[in-house]
Amino acid sequence: MAAGEPGLAAAWSRLSAGLGLGLGPPGPEVPGLESHEFLEDELRAALEVLRRYSLHSMIVEWFMEVFQVDLQGKIAAEFWDFITQRENMVTEQQRSKLLHDAFCMLNQRLAPYMHSLKYLETWLEEGLINTVGPGTLRDKVYNMVKAVLFFSSVQPFQEIIHEFYTRAFSIYVHRDKSLRTRDSLSEEDEGDVDDMDMMTCAGCCSEKEKCWCGTAMDQFTQVNRTLHLLNLLERISADAITTILHKMIEEHVARLCRGEYENSFLAQLEEWLESKVICWLSMVFLQKSCIKSASPQTSSTLQRWRIHLQFFLYQVYANMRIEELFSIIRDFPESKAALQDLKVCLERTNQRQQLLSSLKMALETRLLHPGVNTADVITLYISAIKALRELDPSMVILQVVCEPVRKYLRTREDTVRQIVAGLTDDSEGSSDLAHELSKADPITLEHGQDSDDDMSDPEDWLPDPVDADPGKSGSKRRSSDIITLLVSIYGSKELFINEYRTLLADRILHHFSYITCREIRNLELLKLRFGEAQMHFCEVMLKDVADSRRINSHIHEEEHEGPLHLNAMILSGEFWPPLKEEKLELPPEVKEAMDAYTKKYEKLKAMRSLNWKPHLGNADLEIELADRTLSVSVTPVHAAIIMHFQQKSTWTLEELSDVLKVPVIALRRKIALWQQHGVLKEDPADTFTVIEEEQKDQQEKMVLIDSDEEGDSAMASQADQKEEELQLFWTYIQGMLTNLESLPLERIHTMLKMFVMTGPVLTEIDMQELQAFLQKKVMDHQLVYSAGVYRLPKSNC
Repeated sequence: MAAGEPGLAAAWSRLSAGLGLGLGPPGPEVPGLESHEFLEDELRAALEVLRRYSLHSMIVEWFMEVFQVDLQGKIAAEFWDFITQRENMVTEQQRSKLLHDAFCMLNQRLAPYMHSLKYLETWLEEGLINTVGPGTLRDKVYNMVKAVLFFSSVQPFQEIIHEFYTRAFSIYVHRDKSLRTRDSLSEEDEGDVDDMDMMTCAGCCSEKEKCWCGTAMDQFTQVNRTLHLLNLLERISADAITTILHKMIEEHVARLCRGEYENSFLAQLEEWLESKVICWLSMVFLQKSCIKSASPQTSSTLQRWRIHLQFFLYQVYANMRIEELFSIIRDFPESKAALQDLKVCLERTNQRQQLLSSLKMALETRLLHPGVNTADVITLYISAIKALRELDPSMVILQVVCEPVRKYLRTREDTVRQIVAGLTDDSEGSSDLAHELSKADPITLEHGQDSDDDMSDPEDWLPDPVDADPGKSGSKRRSSDIITLLVSIYGSKELFINEYRTLLADRILHHFSYITCREIRNLELLKLRFGEAQMHFCEVMLKDVADSRRINSHIHEEEHEGPLHLNAMILSGEFWPPLKEEKLELPPEVKEAMDAYTKKYEKLKAMRSLNWKPHLGNADLEIELADRTLSVSVTPVHAAIIMHFQQKSTWTLEELSDVLKVPVIALRRKIALWQQHGVLKEDPADTFTVIEEEQKDQQEKMVLIDSDEEGDSAMASQADQKEEELQLFWTYIQGMLTNLESLPLERIHTMLKMFVMTGPVLTEIDMQELQAFLQKKVMDHQLVYSAGVYRLPKSNC
């Protein structure tokens, strides 16, 4: 060994003392080490001695072992002794100082090891020493601190950390005036809060004279710096920061956006997140307000937080809009901006299943119950078609969510009538359907539902979402318009065509007008949708109206004006829906006018005659009484009633019933109209008398008119039509069983479909209806059912 060169024991002692691995801190206790440069030279000399003895490979392991022993035995116990004093700290200010002092102590106790770590890292880079295992030496030191000190933190520590960061964030919020006025207070509350602010600091919630915001922010800065130096910042503060920022985002989104559907908020929310929330995070991680000065590692941390908070922002916004989706659909198209925002969020958060289940539940609880009118259900279904197409162009969400709506509409008896009335602009809130019908280049129902061809550009093709029904074509779903979707509720357009025929006939006979411009326009539009052949019967009906007008003009040109001016609506019986049948005996003068009209018609149209429906039509009357004259437009039965009072002024109910051939109950409802007009009075019971002079001083009893009287349809009811159709089927069934003796249910149904269910006049009868009809005939002893086949009784054969 050379002169002056320290021995092995001396070199080990010098290195141990210099790296702080001895009994005392490095530096001052080592004699002769008065400067940093001299200390490093002495340590390098000692290291060279250890290298000669091949002991340099043990230095790092030795350092880590000594550090672990000190950390476990002294430093950790001292740190947690500080924290357990929290129970004795009454005020938040005391607890904040306690946390600050605990981390200052920790920083002071770890400082010698952090100082020595710099020497070891330098020697590792120069190859003077080596380490064992993956990872850097600094990472191993940090991991040991985490493992020993914070492997499991107690609940009081988590609470004090959360309280500490919550207070720091509150001070930050209330120091930022723009954030406070925009997000923390409403304009209405500012006046009230200003009075409170005169006494209390909004940041630390203490009295103005005892405000400790400055102290709190200094403590916040020092604690963050200590945690940052020890690489503990995220490990300690992540849970508290996450809770605080999540709560802030939820409150801000709800306050700014809830119930507001007309404006887009995503861009505004993203700007707020970047300028306010991320700005505070930069203060936490950088101790500065400028993100540009961040180190690559810190920038990466901020970027991870930014991505997490952006995702959470989209998720919170999507959750709120999903809860409000029923109202958004109801308000469409004014709520289009909210749907576009929700569409963007769904693309990033994948909450489609949550949307499907939430909206289905909202529809079932708020729409699909007996308290909602059919027209309102259809109106919201139309809004759902428009809104969900905007949200999901593939129409999969609409298909899944609205299937319960479609099933429910099938159970409503007036669904088809409401849809048809909407198409012809004859119902409230029908502008959507009428506008859809009048669109140029509509989808033809004859071909649109049966074609799988997608005429769009192949390059624009997109696969269906994973929740799409594989049994249904995506091209059909995307190309379906509102009318197509409504018609597809029943899967057959014949129902709608028949309903339109009934509605058209009812409208013509109810208004008894020869002006059909509007009806012709609707018919032409419907022909574009349903096809020429399907609407042929309706064309004949409108042609009958035009022919009736022309025939009336021709007949009236040849006659002199009599007491009764009669116009007829001449119908082609085979093309019109079944008309309501009621008995009515008209007064003789009316019958004479009708007979005269029939003769002139037979003269004009050879080989044709007329079969009058006396209960249908309108009568314009002028009633002259002693002190007044009334002009009214009523039905034929009302006119017949009042005309009989020309013969005598008093009639009993039974007498009028015998003369008019109208049941007493129905007749009383009809007479109520004349009682309402003050023309007839009932005195005594069941006896009616004309009121020639109006008695103003006598209060008459109010007579209520049945609401069904005013909107009484001229068409036969669905039940009557169904009964008539079933009777036609019965004629064919009797013929089949007469020729073939016995047939099973399936064979009867097949033969009826083949020979009877043709043409738009007849509707189909399904197997269940046919079985119920045949069972009724069995109960009436008109059929015999045995061994699975039906046969006629022997007496009927």
